[in-house]
Amino acid sequence: MSNGVSRKGAGRPAQEIARLQVQVMPNAKRPGVAGMHGDAVKIRLQAQPIEGKANEALIRFVAEALDLPKNAVSVSHGLTSRRKLLEISAPSMTTEDIRQTLLALVTQD
Repeated sequence: MSNGVSRKGAGRPAQEIARLQVQVMPNAKRPGVAGMHGDAVKIRLQAQPIEGKANEALIRFVAEALDLPKNAVSVSHGLTSRRKLLEISAPSMTTEDIRQTLLALVTQD
């Protein structure tokens, strides 16, 4: 599974799940993609990192950027960390497609 895509779900049609590492910067002046941070996509969020607000903002941001419903994006690891692993259900996109789509949104602060 070197491409970051796996299949999930027993007893129902296989669904492609892409996994993407992100580095979150909460409390930013404005939301956006800031580029790469090692092997992770660095994402700025205006939300504070309390009571799951930054996680909700991250899911909303990524879903909107990829034109997916919010329930297609979830945080699988790192709920309380700035470094997170997202699982994204996007049957027509690979992990690299998702990374490139997000990096196309890079904004300068």
